[in-house]
Amino acid sequence: MATAFVTGATGLLGRHLVERLVQQGWTVRALHRNPSDAAKLRAIGAEPFAGDLGNPAALRKAMAGADTVFHAAALFTMWAPAEDFESANVGGTRNMLTAAQAEHVSSFVYISAAGVVMGDGKPMTNIAEDTPLAYPSCAPYLASKARAQKLVLDANEAGGMRTAAILPPLIWGAGMPMLDNLVEQVMAGSFTWPAGGSQIMSTAHVHNVCACAILAAEKSPGGRAYFVTDGQSQSLRTVMTALVGTKDVEIKARNAPLGIAWFIARVMELLWRTFGRSGEPPLTRQMLRMVGYDFTISDRRAREELGYAPVTSWAQGLAAMRAGA
Repeated sequence: MATAFVTGATGLLGRHLVERLVQQGWTVRALHRNPSDAAKLRAIGAEPFAGDLGNPAALRKAMAGADTVFHAAALFTMWAPAEDFESANVGGTRNMLTAAQAEHVSSFVYISAAGVVMGDGKPMTNIAEDTPLAYPSCAPYLASKARAQKLVLDANEAGGMRTAAILPPLIWGAGMPMLDNLVEQVMAGSFTWPAGGSQIMSTAHVHNVCACAILAAEKSPGGRAYFVTDGQSQSLRTVMTALVGTKDVEIKARNAPLGIAWFIARVMELLWRTFGRSGEPPLTRQMLRMVGYDFTISDRRAREELGYAPVTSWAQGLAAMRAGA
């Protein structure tokens, strides 16, 4: 019976990953910071370990004897100082790799992001994993994920450990935190369609991301990145309308030309920096870079090398969300 160590296990992806691993017969350990999360992790079949990504001793203790590490924890927000992203996403990943090598872990799977290849604002369609990584200054989250991914893949075969990176686009499914925020914006009348919402995007249901990550741990030759998708691409308007519709909410919003949206985002960022406003600006350049242009990816490598195929379709995922599953 294989043993896995999972970070980010209390988030949307990490929780589903733990549940899937347990169902497949793995012994699962999970990192947590909040003491109240220990009971939640036990309830889904994981053994909780207290600690954080900045505590190498706690990481080594939790990894001791583990076969595979799934590193899903990250600072994910549209607005935070660049140094915070670097500390959590790059520094934390470096600590994870060091601990995994010291504990002779066999495989290390990093949950990256498809957006690590997004550079200057432009349409990108049907792209593959050989697209160069990008480090846009206006998108510190994406830049930090790109740097962390490079660390992971460069560490392949160090101490005999295989590494792989999973690159999902928008991760969706029941319980997705982004949906509540989106519904609030729609209800408040503050939501607008950037570029009219006609831009085409790829998506990845949380079940599909988990399935691909486990296949990578089992079958990847190492040092490889894998895009993962639902197997179809749709417009931003179609995707967001359907997701909000699972909450019985209808989007009635204006269209915002992309150039105007970029200008508004710059002004909002300046206001938040200058006056130290709390929370996130309603619009940021990082957000627009992620959703403002056509962005579709090919998961051919995952299908050919790992035997990946979506386990949950768009229709099945939406039905589960409507049912509250």
